[in-house]
Amino acid sequence: MSTPHKPILKRYQTESERPGYVEDLFDRGAPYYDVIGKIGFLGSGHAYRKRALQLAGLKPGMRLIDVACGTGAVTRPGVEIVGDEGSVVAVDPSSGMMAEAKKTIDADFRRGRAEELPVEDNEFDFLSMGYALRHVSDLVLAFKEYLRVLKPGGKALILEISRPKTKVGMALAKLYFRDIIPAMSKVVTGSEDAEEMFAYYWETIEACVPPEDILAALKEAGFKNVERRPIMSIFSEYHAEKP
Repeated sequence: MSTPHKPILKRYQTESERPGYVEDLFDRGAPYYDVIGKIGFLGSGHAYRKRALQLAGLKPGMRLIDVACGTGAVTRPGVEIVGDEGSVVAVDPSSGMMAEAKKTIDADFRRGRAEELPVEDNEFDFLSMGYALRHVSDLVLAFKEYLRVLKPGGKALILEISRPKTKVGMALAKLYFRDIIPAMSKVVTGSEDAEEMFAYYWETIEACVPPEDILAALKEAGFKNVERRPIMSIFSEYHAEKP
């Protein structure tokens, strides 16, 4: 099994407990996710995600699947890009997160996991995943599933946060993601669920395998033209294409 990180022992003890913990956590934290995301990233997320999708090849009229859609941070710009001639399927294991997304986004929402997508083979032109790769149970298994649902020549864009390699970068990341964001979440929302959700956010970043392992897993799954584009040393864009 190619896991993105070992079990976070303060949250759950075994790999088999991970899906249930993550689903419950995001169900509880869903009402607060968007407001903290907008404050924490100064409202810049939508424009960046839309531009990243366009540069990766998403175009009007395409059929898009957004995996681990959450509250729709990537789904929303995806819908805008493909337009009325295209279509978007958004998949997530958390009914709470999808309930928030459905309030403002017109897409086909389906409950499911990255490792077992509830769609047919060779159905999509483009696959996206935004900052959720750390929560899958098996990287290669998930990537093989991505390959299955894409049409030949279809493209995948995976956005993720990577652990900084320099001491200064790591210190700054810890300060912001480990200390500031969870504390701010509790202050702004008054919710311990929101605080736990964003504390876990950093814990998975810190424990996650390096980008080289993710690139290797994409290649092992069968993707071609696999590459990583680092942004500001902490954000990663993984690009891949189905043969």
